[in-house]
Amino acid sequence: MSFLEAMLLALMLTLPFAVYRLVKGPTLPDRVVGLDLITSVSVAMAALYALVSGQTAFLDVAIALALFAFLATLGLARYIEYRGHKGD
Repeated sequence: MSFLEAMLLALMLTLPFAVYRLVKGPTLPDRVVGLDLITSVSVAMAALYALVSGQTAFLDVAIALALFAFLATLGLARYIEYRGHKGD
């Protein structure tokens, strides 16, 4: 097993913990962190798979997923901030 394949395996082992935080997280910010972690791990897995397989199309997938995750995190942060000020 090569180093890159071991890294892919390590990333796959972190996904159940992130899914647990997404599902079980007691608050909305905990769930946002879980979702952000899942997308970050998915981006890393796509980039590593592109290195292992030599298929550069997975780098495009990783870039698009990273952009989507960034925008989703910004949107959820704005929602949380707006919801906090609404009661004032």
